[in-house]
Amino acid sequence: MEKQKGLSDAVLYLMSLSAGLVAANLYYNQPLLHLISVSFGVTESAVSNVALATQLGYASGLLFVIPLGDMVSNQKILKIDFVLMLASLLAAGFAPSLGLLVLASFFIGCTSALPQLFVPMAAQLSNPQNRGRAIGIVMSGLLIGILGSRAISGFIGEQFGWRTMYFVATAMMLALFIILKIKLPRVDPAYTGSYRDLMKSLVHFFKTEAPLRLAAFRGGLSFAGLSAFWTTLVFLMEDNFGYGSGVTGTFGLIGVVGAMAASVVGRLSDRMSKNRIVITSSLVLIASWTIFLFSDHSIIGIVIGVILVDLGQQSLHIANQNIIFSKNVNARNRTNTVYMVIFFLGGALGTVLAALAWQHYQWTGVSLLGLFLSITTLLAHLAFGDKKI
Repeated sequence: MEKQKGLSDAVLYLMSLSAGLVAANLYYNQPLLHLISVSFGVTESAVSNVALATQLGYASGLLFVIPLGDMVSNQKILKIDFVLMLASLLAAGFAPSLGLLVLASFFIGCTSALPQLFVPMAAQLSNPQNRGRAIGIVMSGLLIGILGSRAISGFIGEQFGWRTMYFVATAMMLALFIILKIKLPRVDPAYTGSYRDLMKSLVHFFKTEAPLRLAAFRGGLSFAGLSAFWTTLVFLMEDNFGYGSGVTGTFGLIGVVGAMAASVVGRLSDRMSKNRIVITSSLVLIASWTIFLFSDHSIIGIVIGVILVDLGQQSLHIANQNIIFSKNVNARNRTNTVYMVIFFLGGALGTVLAALAWQHYQWTGVSLLGLFLSITTLLAHLAFGDKKI
């Protein structure tokens, strides 16, 4: 198997595994919410604040912690982050009230933004010819971790109680920290300014880097479409097919196709024109939403559409990151922060728009929304993209 310059395959796959295990912390609570509501004797509406706090914590970590990767050594960040992560997971497991569980969940989310350090790190430690491959492999691990987390949590929660999941996660994170402390190469960034200047530079990069703005716009629109799909799929399954949330959840397993494809697309982005990959990915997204539009009563159509929408979105995401990491080599964590913040803002927008589209026009409205977002992504790239990338 080929080697990365300064990044062995063993370390690369360790980073991929680490990204998946840490990202899983964000989603363990979702299958446990009903058990938690029964345990504390609260409503499902109240217990949903656990998931909300986790996501808000993740957004905070993404914005305020990840830029430190350009200022502080990765080993120091890992040490502080994992100590807080372990304390947060233990606090969640022992939480005597819903309020304290919500607070612990916020810090679990904040400290679990760590995988967004691994992606720029992989890009930095690999040579330019294999950068896409490295990004793709780390992203595959992250996506598989997200997909597997809900199944693991649901099983452990049902068999051993919801608190056990947090204790198991604590043990896994402790073991992972020890391994990373020993095996992960130390990276000392070149930035020597203050944290305030570091944060101000996020605005500078957004204002001055047109490729970064365009990549973030493409990423935000594509993720908006993906969020729109997953927000309304359960409604489609219940109204048109009579299936509950259990069957709807199994569609997430199909996402493994996109996760596995991430490493393949990463390799292709090292050999193919990024411009071609962006265009092809956008066309795949357009095709997926066209299929969705005519599949409101076809499970086969929905399955094909899921594969295509996930494949297109992940392919575009990796191409975007490969483009932004090829520039500003000493500021990859900050440019990734700008990109990912806009990426998740797009996801939030997609969720809101999808709810409105479903309310007024059902699945046809959602499909047309996704089609509009995908076409806009392609047109924006054709109009403003660099054809030489």
